[in-house]
Amino acid sequence: MEIARAAAGLFVRHGLRGTRAEDIAQAAGIAPRTFYRYFASKEEAVAPLYAAGAQRWADAVREAPAGLSVPEALEHAVRVTLSPDAGVPGGVSAASWEWVRTLIRLAITSPALRKVWAEVCQEAEGTLAQVLAERASGDAGAAPHDGPSPDFRFAAAVASAAVRVAMATWAEGTAAATGAQGPAALAMRNLAALRDFRWDG
Repeated sequence: MEIARAAAGLFVRHGLRGTRAEDIAQAAGIAPRTFYRYFASKEEAVAPLYAAGAQRWADAVREAPAGLSVPEALEHAVRVTLSPDAGVPGGVSAASWEWVRTLIRLAITSPALRKVWAEVCQEAEGTLAQVLAERASGDAGAAPHDGPSPDFRFAAAVASAAVRVAMATWAEGTAAATGAQGPAALAMRNLAALRDFRWDG
């Protein structure tokens, strides 16, 4: 994760074009050879940060109180993960949200970084589908032999899109991370528009 943080810091300060893999290696205190042992490109270096955000979202859905319906669990997860300083271990602080904005903007404008973000999002959808299947069965950790059903995969894709679009919309603007135009509020509106969606497979 140290390499990912070093890469993100350089991308935020100097932009994608102004940052070389060698710069990331130096900032992380490793040799360029070590960098390339873990990552094929400078863009791939921030994948762990994207993945950590996606994992926090899936974990928050998994850990939502058992009595909540799927829509309520998704809304709970939005409040926990997309609200700055929500008091969650490993959550994103208010000061870090501008880094988040820059990394999402870069993913929108850079084809190479967009590919990294898309791959992380696709993997995160699979994780969320499993979480939704677990919540429906009431058996955390239970995994059907052939994976979650197509219904749960579709539900995970819809929920993930609601959050991803909210994050991208916020990142493209200038609104603060809190308030009516913040990522949490935008994601809650997107999820509210899907209230009639069949979430339970």
